[in-house]
Amino acid sequence: MVHAELKEFLRSRRARLRPEENGIAGTAGGRRVPGLRREELARLAGISVDYYVRLEQGRNLNPSDAVLDAIARALRLDDTERAHLFALARATPARRRRPVRPQGVAPATYQLLETLDEAVSPALVLGRRLDVLAINRTARTLVGDFLALPARERNYARFVFLDAAARDLHPDWAAVAADTVATLRLDAGRHPDDPALGALVGELSVRDEDFRRWWADHRVLARSNGTKRYHHPVVGDLTLTYQALTLPDDPDQTLFVYTATSGTPAHTALRLLAQWSAETARPTAASATDGAARKRP
Repeated sequence: MVHAELKEFLRSRRARLRPEENGIAGTAGGRRVPGLRREELARLAGISVDYYVRLEQGRNLNPSDAVLDAIARALRLDDTERAHLFALARATPARRRRPVRPQGVAPATYQLLETLDEAVSPALVLGRRLDVLAINRTARTLVGDFLALPARERNYARFVFLDAAARDLHPDWAAVAADTVATLRLDAGRHPDDPALGALVGELSVRDEDFRRWWADHRVLARSNGTKRYHHPVVGDLTLTYQALTLPDDPDQTLFVYTATSGTPAHTALRLLAQWSAETARPTAASATDGAARKRP
């Protein structure tokens, strides 16, 4: 399965390259497939055609770092795509047999989520396969109350594709959804041995045509910062800035913190949202998730 992923990733990246932009002429006769041919990519990478063909077909299972670097340069991969290529190439059968360890959120992280609540900053922790491991009150009020869901359904990708509320919440739903798929694809490269991830991808592929199409693109994305627009039924439209921070206790956990500049309409909307949520307050994120999210696989 991993070798098939490597093959499809190489093919998809090769297909997006335009021959004329890589100094390759003589395309007047037409091409059966878009992008570069295997022999053209091999020439750009400085490796033999036979070697590259065997690699793309999964018959060369231990390429050197130098070869992977050369292929990454020829394919014009960015840093995230390069890391994904290395992960796929290094996913040996022995690695795939290793059990997937459950994830737990550190007590200090729960305390941080509560502190961010006081600053009226929505925040949540996403783990492998985009599971929602912890979330503060403000984020639950803005995005949705994941804590009210069964443990299996506390997953951001499931929310984006299977909950109709997500399409109303995100004015830029298509962009948000495509980025979600790309982030999940990156996780799949890091953890090809995760059966729960395979089950999630299978379910979303069956139930949503857009997911199926974007998954086939083999795009990968590592989010670090940016902006996101929301349309909330209580406070209306707001645009927030977010930071995505990898947590030191577990590199597969990411803390997302959303903020708005003081005095802006978005900041006012967040304060109104916090006031509204306080009136219908549930237990804090730390107490409500302790014992449930900490044992979440």
